[in-house]
Amino acid sequence: MSELPGGYVNAVVRIGDTVRRTRAPAFVHDLLRFLEGWPGAPRYLGDDEQGREILSYLDGQVPWQRPVPAFVQATVLAVARLVREFHDLTAGSALAGDDEVVCHNDLSPKNTVYRGGRPVAFIDWDIAAPGQRIHDVAHVCWQYVDLGPGVADPAGAARLVRAVADGYGLADRSELVDTILWWQDRCWRGIEAAAEAGMPAMVRLRELGAAREVREAYEWTATHRELFDVALSVTPDACH
Repeated sequence: MSELPGGYVNAVVRIGDTVRRTRAPAFVHDLLRFLEGWPGAPRYLGDDEQGREILSYLDGQVPWQRPVPAFVQATVLAVARLVREFHDLTAGSALAGDDEVVCHNDLSPKNTVYRGGRPVAFIDWDIAAPGQRIHDVAHVCWQYVDLGPGVADPAGAARLVRAVADGYGLADRSELVDTILWWQDRCWRGIEAAAEAGMPAMVRLRELGAAREVREAYEWTATHRELFDVALSVTPDACH
């Protein structure tokens, strides 16, 4: 048995070819069963004697373990196409209900498995829920392009955001920047509120400066939104 890196909120351990972790909501287990046969997600294999869920182990590189792959255009295109695959699988399903698709809602490099530098699967589906396609696309833009004050080339970041939209095949991009800002604002406020309520993991995150960093990312994105709007206004490439 070995404890896996990451798992900041919940401890995650590997036993053989399985991963054991705190049990996710029943909806997530239904989703993972639905996605069986698609290589982009782990399989749900039941629960162990300690009440932890058992998931199949996905071999590859997760950025918690090694340096994050360079997020060049080819990488964000591949991530966006992988997101499109699972969205299309869930579109029109009972799990999506009246919404467009089921969204992962926490897409980021640390929740992505890479092989040979190429994204092949997503992990940590705990907050997956019915939603709109643009929600996950916007989260990808924020997290994989790492939008915030640390960006040295804002124009280059705008081109990568455009690449995400192209790779996904997002037809209507008019609300994409607003949705990125919605995620960032929602995130830092959520950390603050949960920390104030005494949630230990969120208290630790706030102490580490997470709420401040996300708030700064929100302010940076708002300041540079014209760059993103211009990049996204160009007629989409025929990627799909």
